[in-house]
Amino acid sequence: MKYYAENILLSDGWATDKTLTIENGIITAITPGKSTSSKKISSPEEAIIKLSGTVIPGMVNCHSHAFQRAFAGFSEQSSEGQDSFWTWRKVMYKFLRRLDHNDAQIIASQLYIEMLKKGYTRVAEFHYLHHDVDGKTYTNIDKNTTLATMAQAIFTAAKHAGIGLTILPVLYQYAGFGQQNPNEGQKRFINSTTQFNQLVSDCFTLSKQYQNTNVGIAPHSLRAVDKESIRIAVQHIRALDENAPIHIHIAEQQQEVDDCLTHYKKTPVQWLLENIAVDKHWCLIHATHITEQEQQAIVASKAIVGICPTTEANLGDGIFPTAEFLALNGTFAIGSDSHISISPIEELRWLEYSQRLQKKQRTILATNEQTSVGQNLWQKAAAGGAQSTSTNTGSLAVGKQADLLVLDDKQTRLFANSNQHLLDSMIFASQQNVVKDVMVNGCWVVKNSKHAQEKNSAENFAKLLTRLFTG
Repeated sequence: MKYYAENILLSDGWATDKTLTIENGIITAITPGKSTSSKKISSPEEAIIKLSGTVIPGMVNCHSHAFQRAFAGFSEQSSEGQDSFWTWRKVMYKFLRRLDHNDAQIIASQLYIEMLKKGYTRVAEFHYLHHDVDGKTYTNIDKNTTLATMAQAIFTAAKHAGIGLTILPVLYQYAGFGQQNPNEGQKRFINSTTQFNQLVSDCFTLSKQYQNTNVGIAPHSLRAVDKESIRIAVQHIRALDENAPIHIHIAEQQQEVDDCLTHYKKTPVQWLLENIAVDKHWCLIHATHITEQEQQAIVASKAIVGICPTTEANLGDGIFPTAEFLALNGTFAIGSDSHISISPIEELRWLEYSQRLQKKQRTILATNEQTSVGQNLWQKAAAGGAQSTSTNTGSLAVGKQADLLVLDDKQTRLFANSNQHLLDSMIFASQQNVVKDVMVNGCWVVKNSKHAQEKNSAENFAKLLTRLFTG
């Protein structure tokens, strides 16, 4: 298919009057004008479809816990007088007591549709809800145990929504540093290393059945795994895919850093980089509480940092030193994490505003080369998201997957919309959703701000919430 864009953000900058040729989900050509040939059109495939609005690359969501979408807003009341991440976690454990694999699929389907409508075209699912409500491995209709029941619910939800999926089965074994026994709320997360590697293999098998998916792993955190389990898990996935992404929660909370110092005599980032062969396929989620030396070490390792500004604000985590990290040529991606917000625009707005509040300055995350904060953040986050998922996404260029957004010109005309200011206006000035059409892997999944499954999905989701919270 051929698509004509009057205005488009390509990998090398803004361009006008371009035709994209898309074959099997890949951009195979970008040519000037509406046509490069004067021959008569003889088939629908040769017709050129005009895209009515500015075209930009889709965004990658580098960090998602899908099930948490269902209790967003449920944990905002004071429970113990001095709430924190750790008291929020207790609410999350309580919520999980009633959630089965069918529920997980309903929640993820709704979440992924919402993501698409806001401009995310791929999601990295940090998937640690593995077992049934009793913490037991699921059994199939033949009474055989199956480790991938919950994972399959995620695959199915992504297919239903039409979003690209990078599933990251999570290795979770301990309640805290020093191999502390898991608590009651964590029983659904726990696998032996052998079980975990089998789950990862099962996910690779599933991925072959679902288009536009790939598989990585996620050692949950240094408090939940030890060095040997990480080593074995990495060795296993590297035998399956040497480029598979590996994500880990790291240095999210000051208490986590303090506990790591007590146990290992090193900070989490310091210990990880000194003990594990971290490279460009690793994504360090949060990395909120890190020193300048640790920033330099992350950049030297070529690892990426996954920042989740709205969740980090909601949980009171702290502020990642984004300006300093980018000054070192660090690479970042953004994620919606607990889904208190599902908007990449809001994540990037918070990313910039947190720096402004901290430094009492403006336009912090621009550069001399790219003076537009909005464009700088969108392009860097999209490219970083592609790296974090080991996928051929993140920009619009020949050879890249066709994941793109068409912006609603009825909305963009209401604010400064020259190319110089368009993404600044979208991120900092727009009050409505400006994403009109969404293409994933060459297929339209949102048209005129509507998703074909949104009504049924929303109804199923609303019924589920009623049962979970009032039943």
